[in-house]
Amino acid sequence: MSAAAVISPMLITFLGLPAYEAVGIALASDVLASAVSAYTYGKNKNLDIRNGLVMMVTVLLFTLGGSWVASKVPNTTMGSFSVFMTLLLGIKFIVKPVMATKESMNRVSGKKRVIQSVVCGTAVGFICGFIGAAAA
Repeated sequence: MSAAAVISPMLITFLGLPAYEAVGIALASDVLASAVSAYTYGKNKNLDIRNGLVMMVTVLLFTLGGSWVASKVPNTTMGSFSVFMTLLLGIKFIVKPVMATKESMNRVSGKKRVIQSVVCGTAVGFICGFIGAAAA
C-alpha cells in the first residue's frame, strides 16, 4: 500500500479539493513511489518479472475502466466513497497485515500465480482508476 491511498481522502476532507483533482494528484504522486519501490525490490532480487508484466497489463486496462466509471460518478459521492474505502483498507491492514514470504510464493504453481496476477490486477487497476490509490 502506498501513501496515495491516504493522499486523495486527505485532500478532499481537509483541503476541500474536488475529488477528481485529488485522484489525479494521488495517481501522479504514486508514479515516483512505484518506480522507487520497483528499483528497490529489483535490487534485492524480489521481483517476479513474468507475473509482474501480466499484472501490469491488467492493472493498466482496468485503471482506464475505473477512471471512466469515476468520471460518471458525482463529485460528492466520489469524495465520500474515497474516504470510506480508505478507512476500510486501514482497518483491514491493522486486523490482517500482508505477511507473504518469497518461499510461500514459490510454493504456488506458475499457472495459479498468473491467474492470481490477472484477478488481483483487475481489482487493483479498477480501484486505482476509481479512487486514485495505487499499490506499489
